[in-house]
Amino acid sequence: MPPWVSIACTLGLYQTAIFCPCIRQEGCRRLRASIRQRQGHYGGNWRVVRQHIASAGIGHITNPTYLLLTMLRYQARSVQRLAAPKSAFSAASPFGAVLLRRYASSSSEYDVVVVGGGPGGYVAAIKASQLGLKTACVEGRGALGGTCLNVGCIPSKSLLHNSHLYKEALHDFANRGIEVEGVKLNLEKMLGQKDKSVKGLTGGIEMLFRKNKTDYVKGWGKIVGPNEVQVDGEKTLKTKNIIIATGSEVSPFPGIEIDEESIVSSTGALSLKKVPEKMMVIGGGVIGLELGSVWGRLGAEVTTVEYLNAIGAGMDADLAKAFQKTLQKQGMKFKLSTKVISAKKNANGKVDVVIEPAKGGAQETVEVDVVLVAIGRRPNTKGLGLEEVGVEVDNKGRVKVDHEFKTNVPAIRAIGDVIPGPMLAHKAEEEGIAAVEYIAGGHGHVNYDAIPSVIYTWPEVAWVGKTEKELKESGVKYKVGSFPFAANSRAKTINDYDGLIKVISDAETDRILGAHIFGPNAGELIAEAVLALEYGASSEDIARTCHAHPTLSEAFKEACMAVYDKPIHF
Repeated sequence: MPPWVSIACTLGLYQTAIFCPCIRQEGCRRLRASIRQRQGHYGGNWRVVRQHIASAGIGHITNPTYLLLTMLRYQARSVQRLAAPKSAFSAASPFGAVLLRRYASSSSEYDVVVVGGGPGGYVAAIKASQLGLKTACVEGRGALGGTCLNVGCIPSKSLLHNSHLYKEALHDFANRGIEVEGVKLNLEKMLGQKDKSVKGLTGGIEMLFRKNKTDYVKGWGKIVGPNEVQVDGEKTLKTKNIIIATGSEVSPFPGIEIDEESIVSSTGALSLKKVPEKMMVIGGGVIGLELGSVWGRLGAEVTTVEYLNAIGAGMDADLAKAFQKTLQKQGMKFKLSTKVISAKKNANGKVDVVIEPAKGGAQETVEVDVVLVAIGRRPNTKGLGLEEVGVEVDNKGRVKVDHEFKTNVPAIRAIGDVIPGPMLAHKAEEEGIAAVEYIAGGHGHVNYDAIPSVIYTWPEVAWVGKTEKELKESGVKYKVGSFPFAANSRAKTINDYDGLIKVISDAETDRILGAHIFGPNAGELIAEAVLALEYGASSEDIARTCHAHPTLSEAFKEACMAVYDKPIHF
C-alpha cells in the first residue's frame, strides 16, 4: 500500500469521527488504533516507510510519524472548526450547557453519587459535574483525598523527599564542596511539614468541588438500594447512578496485632514519634521499601523480610537486582525467601520477630524497636451494603465489573482499588473519568497496558508495559536495549548516576512493549515511555526524536537506540 493511500484512509476515518458527534470520542480512539495498524503494515520499521516516501518524491521528510500526525492535526483543526466550534460544546457557553445538561435530574435527585472521596472518587465527581451531571461525593474521613492524600502517597513522598535532603546534607554535601556543621534532625518539624502539605492538598479538593458545583456530603455512605445511598444511617441520597470508589485498606497479617506504635501499618509508619534504632519491614514491595528508606535515612537500622526471592513485586528482574544492590549500599539489609512466623511485644517494650526460611528450616528470633507490616492492601468494602443490594464480588473481595465499570446491578459502577487491577491512584483516576463518560453517554477509555508504576526511593524505579519474563511466558519475540546513567552527561554532572534504562520492543514491528527505569527522577522520565506505549511508537521513533542536551531524558533516547541499532555514548 502506498503511503499516501494509508494517510488518506486514516484521514477519512478521522473526518468521519469529527462529523458524527455520536461517535466523536470513539472515533478518535479508533483513529489511534488505525495509526497503529498502519505502523504494523510496514513492520514498524520507519526506514521502509521512508523508502516509500522517497519514491513518492518527498525524500526530504525523514520522520513519517511526524508527517502523518502533523497532517492529521491540521485536518482535525480544519474540520473541527467547521463541524463543531469549540464554543458550541463548551460547558461555559449557554448552548453547551444545554447540551451537557441533557442528562441532569430534578433538584431532589442526583445524576451521580460517588461513594468515596479518594483519587478515583473525587476525580470522578468533578468530571461528572463538568459534564453537566448533578453530582455528590460522600466521604466520611473528614477530609477528601482518601488514603493517598491523607495517609499514603502524599505524606510518604514528603518524608521521602525531606529524609533524602537530610541524608545528603549529612553524607554528600562535603563531596560537592558544601561544608556544613551541626546538621540535626528535627523530626517533629519534618512531620509537621508533611501534615501541612496534606492539609493544603485536601483543602484544595474542597475548593475544586465548590468551583465545579459538586456537592460534598460528609459521612460514611452505605448503598441501601440500586438508586439510594444512606449517609451515617440518617440522610438518604436518591440518584440515577452510583459509583463505588471506596479504595483499599491495609491487609492484616494473621496473628500479628497492629498497635500503630511498635507494630505499625503504613499509616503508623508515617507518624513515629522517634527514629527507631532497629526496624523490621515485613514485605519488600513498594510501600515497605519506600517507608523503610525514610527511616533508614533518618538513622534506623532497617531489615526487610520478603517471602519471595526478589524485591519489588512486578519489577523487571534485571532492575530488581540492581535496585537491591543500591539499597544495600545505602545500609538496608534484606532477608529474601524468608517468612515471618510471629511478632509480639516483649517485656522490654520491644518486638520479638520470629522468622524462618520460606521453604522451612531453623527459626530465628530478631528483636527490633518497630515492625512495619507492609504485605499489601485489600479492597475496602466493609459496611458498604454490597450484599444487601446484591453486588457481586470475587474471591478476593473485589467488585466484579464489566468494561464500562458496571456491576451486575446496572445503576451501580465501581472503580479503583475495589476492582481488579493494580492499586494505584492514577489508575483509579483514569477509571473514574472513564466511568463518568460512559454514564454521560460517551465512551470511556483506560489503556491498562500503559499504566506506570513508580517506587519513590532514591534512586527511583519506574516501569510501564511488559517485562521480559512476561513476554517470554507469552511467547512474544522481542528485542532489548539498555543504557546506563553512568554514560549520561547530566547524571554525571550532578554526580547521581546509579541505575539504567531498559527498553523492550517487538522483534518484528519494533513497537515498544515495555520500559523500565532505575535511576534519578525515574518517576518523571517514565512519562515519555507511557506516551510511547499509548501511541504505539517504535523504539526508532523515540531514538530519532531530538532530546535536549544535557538531560537525563537522553538516556531514554539512547536506550531506544540500543534496541534497533547502537547507542552513541556507550
